[in-house]
Amino acid sequence: MKVDTDRFLADLKRLREFGAFRTGVHRPTYSPQDMEARHWFLSRLREEGLEAEMDGIGNILGRSPKPGPHLLAGSHLESQNEAGWLDGALGCVAALHLAASGLPVDVAVFADEEGHYGSFIGSRSFTGLLEEAEIDRLANKYHDKPLRDALREAGLEGRPRIQADPARYRGFLEMHIEQGRQLEKRGLGIGVVTGIVAIWQWRIVIEGQQNHAGTTTMDERRDAGMAAVRLLAMIDEEFPRHCAERTVWTAGRIALSPGAPSIIPGRAEILFQYRDVDIDVLRRLETVLRRCVAESNRRERTEATLEALSLSTPAVCDPAFQDALEAAAEALAPGRSLRMPSGAGHDAQYLARIMPAAMLFVPSINGISHHWTEDTKDEDLALGMRVLAEGARRILAG
Repeated sequence: MKVDTDRFLADLKRLREFGAFRTGVHRPTYSPQDMEARHWFLSRLREEGLEAEMDGIGNILGRSPKPGPHLLAGSHLESQNEAGWLDGALGCVAALHLAASGLPVDVAVFADEEGHYGSFIGSRSFTGLLEEAEIDRLANKYHDKPLRDALREAGLEGRPRIQADPARYRGFLEMHIEQGRQLEKRGLGIGVVTGIVAIWQWRIVIEGQQNHAGTTTMDERRDAGMAAVRLLAMIDEEFPRHCAERTVWTAGRIALSPGAPSIIPGRAEILFQYRDVDIDVLRRLETVLRRCVAESNRRERTEATLEALSLSTPAVCDPAFQDALEAAAEALAPGRSLRMPSGAGHDAQYLARIMPAAMLFVPSINGISHHWTEDTKDEDLALGMRVLAEGARRILAG
């Protein structure tokens, strides 16, 4: 087994040219830039001797001709809008070079991990969790194009969707940038992921009374906007008493209606989420959130309601795979690895439902991700590639 890290870096930088935007990429799912990148990647898989195809949802699978047992490895090629060049692409190119090194590795590229049309539709399709009826319903969250139309325009309509064959694989590996600063702050080169967080998403709607901002006295108001501010302040005060060390929470959108400067808001809508790798912590925070909403209704002249939008399940990385990756890191870069959870969602969390799975992180410069300034040093990328290959070798040998 020999990993050519120069060719690995060259392929990464070639992929960066598809949809180039400043120092990053703009490669939305099923866009011409995304499809050009997918077809280029198909050609690279075939150059390395893999039997490669793209299916009806845009997933790519390159099958190794080598005898088993096999590993599956990969990630996604599309990007967020005007975003970074490594998120997703790194895992795809790393998988390609695992196969190119001579290991019996199949390479998977999953469509729309970034969620332009839906939640992890590629990896959910591959693992049997995406129904045709959902494909009929989905549309782009930025410009409302139906998913069916996007698939037709991309030349994917009518193709069958590839289904995973868990019996073929020892498990799944995904290499990714950290998207945070834990490794960089500690001067480390490798993160061995212990688990992938679940994201619990909620909609909070507060109903008040729309009225004139100049003639309605303060004691007569039913201001949904101010009630929303006070509720979020209460949540932000209560959550630290019940969270874990790496729990995070975000009010990602606050919409006031009608949203005019001289009108008291009659309605507020908040999209709120929290993340953790421990299901007990997630449930505990749900209790706190419901209690805060109830307390808001007791105090305010408005009425708040809480709706669960998505309550996913944390994915624990396979302990034996973690051990193999950590041993590989210690052999190649002694004292430069850290076991750590992933604060972001990844395709690996869906593969973990049907086979053992693990992830390897490399540092992100300044912790930046989902922005065109996202970057990682070449030497850290090369080290990650070598550690991934050695970890894969140990897993297959075991």
